[in-house]
Amino acid sequence: MQGLKIGLFGVGHLGKIHLKCIQMQPEIYELLGFYDPDDANASKVAQEFGVQRFEDIDSLLQVIDVADIVTPTTTHFELAKRAIEQGKHIFIEKPVTHTVEEAQQLQALVAASEVKAQVGHVERFNPAFLAMNEQLANPMFVEAHRLANFNPRGTDVSVVLDLMIHDLDILLHLIPSKVAKVSASGVAVLSETPDIANARIEFENGCVANLTASRISMKQVRKMRLFQKDAYISLDFLTKKAQVVQLHTQEAAALEGALAFDTMTGKKWISIQEPSIEAVNAIKLELQTFAESILTNTTPKVSLQDGYQALELAHRIIEDIKQRTAAVL
Repeated sequence: MQGLKIGLFGVGHLGKIHLKCIQMQPEIYELLGFYDPDDANASKVAQEFGVQRFEDIDSLLQVIDVADIVTPTTTHFELAKRAIEQGKHIFIEKPVTHTVEEAQQLQALVAASEVKAQVGHVERFNPAFLAMNEQLANPMFVEAHRLANFNPRGTDVSVVLDLMIHDLDILLHLIPSKVAKVSASGVAVLSETPDIANARIEFENGCVANLTASRISMKQVRKMRLFQKDAYISLDFLTKKAQVVQLHTQEAAALEGALAFDTMTGKKWISIQEPSIEAVNAIKLELQTFAESILTNTTPKVSLQDGYQALELAHRIIEDIKQRTAAVL
C-alpha cells in the first residue's frame, strides 16, 4: 500500500519528533518535505534527516494529502485554514488554535469539507492511560498535577494552554457531563502569563476535579488520581505506570493479595494492582491512528470538537484567573 503523502509544518523541538515518527512508518506515510521559516534550523534539519525543505507553504500543500501542523499556536489557524481549503487532511498540535473563535471557524470549515482533522492531545495515547481506559468508569473526583522545569519555549501562552490543557482533554473525555462551574487562580512569575495555575472544575453530575499546573517546578510531575465507585486509580503519565485500588465483594475473595476487612454490610476485600503496560510511542501511535481514520473514513480518535472543548474550558479558566487577579489589584 502506498503511504499517504504528508508534509510537516514546523521543525522545532516537537516538529523534529513528529518527523522521526513519520519516518518510522513508511508503510503509512510518505514524507514529501517540510516548511519552516527559520533558515538556519531548516537547513540543519534538511541535512540531518535528508528531507526536502519547501520555502513557501502553498508549494508544499499542493503536493501532499496530509498537513502535519507543529508550529507555534498563534499560526495554527491560518495554516489549517489554507490546508482545509485545498482539500488536505490536517493533524494539528494542541492547543488546536490560539482563540476559541478560531477553533469554531475550523470546525465549520471541516464540516463543509471532506477532510479529516485530528488534534495532538498526545496523553490520550499514553501507555498508562491506554491500559486503564476501560476501567475508568464515571469518576466522581479527579486530582491532577502537571509540573515542569522552566523552559522559555512555550511561555508565549499561559501554563493553562501550555500544560494544563493535557489534563483538561483527559477530563472532558472521561466525564460524561457538562461543566457547571469553574474556579481558578494563577500567578505569573517568570513570564507575562501565568506560570502556575490551579483550577477547580465542577460538573453537572456532581464530579469535581482539582487540577494544578506549573512550569517553574524543581521536578517533573505528570500524575492524575481518579476516584470512582469501589475504585481508586492512579496514573503516572511520566513514568507510564498505573495503580488500581479496588473494593471487591465475596466473589472476589480469592484474588491474590486481597486484604479482607469487615463492614456494616459484611466482609469485603481490597486489592492493589499494578497492571502490565505495553510500551508504545504515543506520538507515533496518534499519527498512525490518524492515517487509519483517513483510510477507513472514520472519526479521528481526538476530533476537532475534542480540541475545541479543551480549548474552550482552558479559556474559561484563564478568564477566571484574570478576574480574580484584577479584583486583588
